[in-house]
Amino acid sequence: MSRFQQQIQSAHAHLQLQGIHKRYGSVSALDTIDLEIRRGEVFGIIGRSGAGKSSLLRLLNRLESPSAGQVLIDGQDIAGFQGKQLQALRRNVAMIFQHFNLLANRTVGENVELPLRMAGVPRTQRAARVQELLQLVGLADRAGHYPAQLSGGQKQRVGIARALVLQPQILLCDEATSALDPQSTQSVLELLRDINQRLGLTIVLITHEMQVIRDLCDRVVVLEQGRVVEAGEVWQVFGNPRHPVSRILLSDAALPRKASHPGQRYIDLHYTGDRQLQPDLQAIGAALGEGVSLYSGTLEPIQGRYLGRLRLAISNSTPADVLMQRASRLADRVEWV
Repeated sequence: MSRFQQQIQSAHAHLQLQGIHKRYGSVSALDTIDLEIRRGEVFGIIGRSGAGKSSLLRLLNRLESPSAGQVLIDGQDIAGFQGKQLQALRRNVAMIFQHFNLLANRTVGENVELPLRMAGVPRTQRAARVQELLQLVGLADRAGHYPAQLSGGQKQRVGIARALVLQPQILLCDEATSALDPQSTQSVLELLRDINQRLGLTIVLITHEMQVIRDLCDRVVVLEQGRVVEAGEVWQVFGNPRHPVSRILLSDAALPRKASHPGQRYIDLHYTGDRQLQPDLQAIGAALGEGVSLYSGTLEPIQGRYLGRLRLAISNSTPADVLMQRASRLADRVEWV
């Protein structure tokens, strides 16, 4: 590929990691990472403990520096940033954390105001900006409260408001919902989605909660031992995970083991999103004939595509190859179990 073609291909990229290596002494945390993150997308990073997720995230705001390779933001290598350039980078690339990092002895408004104060923004401008951000995150009536008076979800909303107060273009989320209950998690996800759409922010997040990836992200990358082992649109990776680690991370609760009924066979219909098929029980019954029943199943819509599988119990005498041929028209992949 020519240099001109590379430039065209990367024109839409907001962040790029090229040939990234990161070592801590003799330990390799990241090995040959090449990624492009598009402007305005929500990009997820998943992997098992120790896979290198946090190391990768911290490269994007220069909390860490790569041992080799380049981290580019809008085509500019940030490795050499010092002084005012580095300060400007940290304002442009904000971060929210798992445990909120709020100052207990300051009010909600004062916590949000702190980055503005440190940046030397005049008092009147600070007050207006704080009010604007608290309104955005739904906490306009909590400005005078202290963190101890807030729920976990409200504390994270304060953290989000504080991260946005300097008008960044990139928001990094480090396990931002893992300390929250399911209801608060959903509320924070809806807020992040709204912020992404309303402000056009590029959001990069790491999480061990697969529901967060399903509900929020556009694309996802899977790390294992510091390497990218799988990447793509969320529906692609979730619908048909190809690497063993991806399958472990993304596996749903196992389908029940098939019962042992004489003369009964079991067939799995897999929906991976490739053909955008919708499971149609009436069509399945008509195609496979009498003596077919739904034994179990796991299905969910992700990015407008149905992903999962149905397990059917078959007690008719139709030949296996005929059933397989008919079922293959109704699902992305079919297998006997």
